[in-house]
Amino acid sequence: MNNAQLINQTSGAVEYYTPAPIIEAARRTMGSIDLDPASCELADLTVLADHYYTVQDSGLLHEWFGNIFMNHPFSRQYNAAWIRKLIQEYKSERTQQACCITFASTSEAWFRPLFDFPQCYLSPRTNYIGTNGRAVRGVSKGSVVTYLGPNVDSFAREFQELGKVMVPYSNR
Repeated sequence: MNNAQLINQTSGAVEYYTPAPIIEAARRTMGSIDLDPASCELADLTVLADHYYTVQDSGLLHEWFGNIFMNHPFSRQYNAAWIRKLIQEYKSERTQQACCITFASTSEAWFRPLFDFPQCYLSPRTNYIGTNGRAVRGVSKGSVVTYLGPNVDSFAREFQELGKVMVPYSNR
């Protein structure tokens, strides 16, 4: 199995980082990134969050605050927990805004709660960055950034160059 296929499988390989243009669009949308709840020192060289939780910190066990950027460790086992936590923290108002990148797994139960929020379906497919610092080519699944927050117009403006922005009817 090649690296691109590993991204799309539950292989145990979860260290794939978000390309800088996506992070910068998120930062412009929200004004800052206060917390990355699923990160590491290497990923934070690009995210530049004021604070981040590592696997050792277990971000699912902490309260989240401020403006969040989340690229959680994609896996069938944990996707639902990370998305549930994201929405819970936003609804609690501890999180003011969030941008979350996931696979565009529209038929999966864990993904469906994200339909309630504005999304950008990234195009072309996102070549995540591997631990070697290079893009992983040939990814066979699309990605989406979901925005939770009041600045929907800013999200649409900042992400329109990266893909198709969709806003739920209830948010218009």
